[in-house]
Formats: sequence, C-alpha cells, structure tokens
Amino acid sequence: MSTGLRLLPWSDPDGKPCYLASDDGDSPLSRRADAIEAVQVSMGAKLLHHARALLDAPKADARELRFLAERLCEALRDVLRIAESRGARLPSYDEADGPDEGPAPRSAEGRHE
Repeated sequence: MSTGLRLLPWSDPDGKPCYLASDDGDSPLSRRADAIEAVQVSMGAKLLHHARALLDAPKADARELRFLAERLCEALRDVLRIAESRGARLPSYDEADGPDEGPAPRSAEGRHE
C-alpha cells in the first residue's frame, strides 16, 4: 500500500509545508519526522502543564500571559500539523477492511441487528 505524501512536521524557509513522497514508513527521513513529532507533542504537554500553573498564579502579569499565549499557539499549530499528517495517512475504507466486515451494528437497545 502506498503511503502517498506525508506532511512533515517542519516548513521550508518561506513557511511553506514540506512533504515526503515515500512508500517506506521506516526511511531515515520518516524516522526523523517521527522523532520531531514526538518532541513536539511532549513539549506541548509540558507547556500545557506550565500554562495551568501560570494561570493559577495570582501574580502572573500580562507580559507572562502573552508569552504563554504565543507558546501555546505554536504548540497548537505543531500538534494540528501532526494530526493532519497522521490523518492523511490513515487508510480509507477502500484500502482497508470495509465497515461491513466488522461486528454487526447495534440497535439503540444494544442488540445486534
């Protein structure tokens, strides 16, 4: 199965998205993109933890909150790019088992139809 184009977790110097055209999900560039995505998700989680602490601090000033908002925007942008990239690589029903090959649908009462 061809993976098609993969949206990479970085942009070119002009801010345009970068893509990888490869059928090999374990290529060196794919592994590098996976590693960068993992770092971005980890940084976002740590930033979210820090944000909660700063928002709970009664003495947080506008400068600190603005800086926090800018970093949260960056983290959200990164995670949305990761979600877009991973979503685009999910198989469609045409490529994978169709919905009719799973368990029988349940009615509102929970019985198999």
